[in-house]
Amino acid sequence: MRVLVVDDEVDLAQAIARGLRREGYAVDVAHDGEEALEKARLTPYDLICLDITMPKMDGRAVCRAIRAEPVHAEPPRILMLTARDEIQDRVAGLDDGADDYLVKPFAFPELTARVRTLMRRDAASTGSLLRVGSITLDTAAHSVSRSGDPVSLTSKEFALLRYFMGQPGVVISQETLLEHVWDENADPFTNTVRVTVGTLRRKVTIDGEEPPIETVIGAGYRLLDLPAE
Repeated sequence: MRVLVVDDEVDLAQAIARGLRREGYAVDVAHDGEEALEKARLTPYDLICLDITMPKMDGRAVCRAIRAEPVHAEPPRILMLTARDEIQDRVAGLDDGADDYLVKPFAFPELTARVRTLMRRDAASTGSLLRVGSITLDTAAHSVSRSGDPVSLTSKEFALLRYFMGQPGVVISQETLLEHVWDENADPFTNTVRVTVGTLRRKVTIDGEEPPIETVIGAGYRLLDLPAE
């Protein structure tokens, strides 16, 4: 999943970005409202962590602009991060189109819990668990198992599997995976997506059984909803 962190406090923005990357998210950073809006128009972010008080254009204006000018098929979730803790401020932010509101200072585990909740796409999932066939992914514990056996994944493989599990049975193109699982520093001309999908497929495949990730030639990849043993 791809996240944009927007805050004019450079150290805070970088700290949030580092923490979210450790959780397996692809993260870009912006330090003012105009830069944030420009990036949001160019990239289909899954979630934007958006500070309110910023130079050039405040977070509320950015939020309203994103909601008024939807340019991507799937609009981003927006989590407001702000020191303003008055009820009217929270209501105003939500009325502007924010999905959630977190008051500074906050504990990082609370931020990640709210991010997980907002990013949860699978309506059948409960709590922090995603299940597709014999695969179970726990977003809070950052763990994966297949048929009850643990699977060790890198952060990028975990993020890739989480994205697949949000859309089981759907063919997802390499370009879409690059946009949502990798950040703006990824080189689109490398074979990084193909290689990462390949290693992930090997790790979640049980010997003698059909691989749960299928390559659809000319179109992309698909996570199969294979029955659990």
